[in-house]
Amino acid sequence: MTPPPNSISSRNVAVIGAGAAGLVAARELRREGHTVTAFERQKQVGGLWVYTPNVEPDSLNIDPDRTIVHSSIYQSLRTNLPRECMGYSDFPFVTRPDDETRDPRRYPDHREVMRYLQDFAKEFDIDEMIRFETEVLRVEPAAENSREWRVQFRSSNGVSGEDIFDAVVVCNGHFTEPRLAHIPGIESWPGKQIHSHNYRVPDPFKDQVVIVIGNQSSGSDISRDIATLAKEVHIAAKSDAYEKESSIYSNLHIHPTIDRVYADGSVVFQDGKVVFADAIVHCTGYKYCFPFLETNGYVTVEDNRVGPLYKHVFPPALAPGLSFIGLPSMALQFFMFEIQSKWVASVLSGRVKLPSEDKMMEDVIAFYAKLKSLGIPKRFTHFLTDPQWTPMFEKLKPHEAVLISQTEYFNWIAEQCGCSSIERWREEQYNIAIKKDEDTFRDDWDDDDQLIEEAYRDFARFKPTKVCCSFYITKS
Repeated sequence: MTPPPNSISSRNVAVIGAGAAGLVAARELRREGHTVTAFERQKQVGGLWVYTPNVEPDSLNIDPDRTIVHSSIYQSLRTNLPRECMGYSDFPFVTRPDDETRDPRRYPDHREVMRYLQDFAKEFDIDEMIRFETEVLRVEPAAENSREWRVQFRSSNGVSGEDIFDAVVVCNGHFTEPRLAHIPGIESWPGKQIHSHNYRVPDPFKDQVVIVIGNQSSGSDISRDIATLAKEVHIAAKSDAYEKESSIYSNLHIHPTIDRVYADGSVVFQDGKVVFADAIVHCTGYKYCFPFLETNGYVTVEDNRVGPLYKHVFPPALAPGLSFIGLPSMALQFFMFEIQSKWVASVLSGRVKLPSEDKMMEDVIAFYAKLKSLGIPKRFTHFLTDPQWTPMFEKLKPHEAVLISQTEYFNWIAEQCGCSSIERWREEQYNIAIKKDEDTFRDDWDDDDQLIEEAYRDFARFKPTKVCCSFYITKS
């Protein structure tokens, strides 16, 4: 039920982070009439998409006192989704024909995504809301039984301070704190180990035998990148595609997961195959981490489940003053950030009401119980996709698949806040793209021309922007 106009409130809101989630959160909050201050530790917008050749001195990211590098982008990275479906709903991620420095490909490199985010920030004057080079040290309730939040921060020049806000929206991302594979015998294994967080270029692996653990997006990309220079690359994957050779790289092989490793440098896979390797690259994902957040133990991270959270966004006892944007993985990220932000903004203004704390907790408990009954591990709590295209969940029945369906999730939020849900062409482009695993899938595309035409018909509805005066499509 929509409240009467005189009950709509404007809040003073802090946004933690100015990456793809923080930027659109700031925009949607301001659109809803809130006053926004975003905190960003870097000198520029972009978050994850800010590339740096620098890596952490601890290649496995174990040392708690290490110097943390927040980017996990490798030099050769290109998107694994076509650009049309990646962008925000009303700011199309299209080519820039008037700028020869831009990447016109449908699956562009990370620099093009970064430029898109810069364009977005410029178009909506988001920079003026951001405190750059400012690290958030602590976020906590301002006082017992208070609905306000204290944010303590420190600027790059060492000046510390704190401000009080009506609400805090956490958009700090989850690609900085690596997860490592558990490998029996690894303590005595003599080779080099590195997490993909610290991978940038293949040069250190020239003429080596390399094991890559994981065959999701980063594992697949990095293994192929390393294969250009390495003697051999062996992927250890939870997959049925064992012993498959790449169509391009004859030195790249896929195996089942690692059984154990030994002090003589050998790596034994679950099928008994033995490889003597020089290096292991952990492409094993990341942990959710909120070192600045103090909720007296209410919000916890357990086996990569951030909870309790209502619909991945609101902790029931602290809602709506605390919310999280961007926790679900796999889903269409930028669109998800946007629609979650619309929901948060409308709840904070009072235009949309949340259920009671008890009702939200009931929903959370029922969700966790359903995941458990279906045998979905806790670490997949925030996994959203379209299950029929994901082998891991293809055995789910239709009424079960709803639980992790990104489309159902987007539709539900859209209904809550009265906004448009995902477009058919965007959903279909995503479903086609996530099924592709060929070496050349980013450059060989001819199976979604109709969807591209639908997308550009939608894009034509938008007026020219400050940063782009025309759209066009290219098959380069």
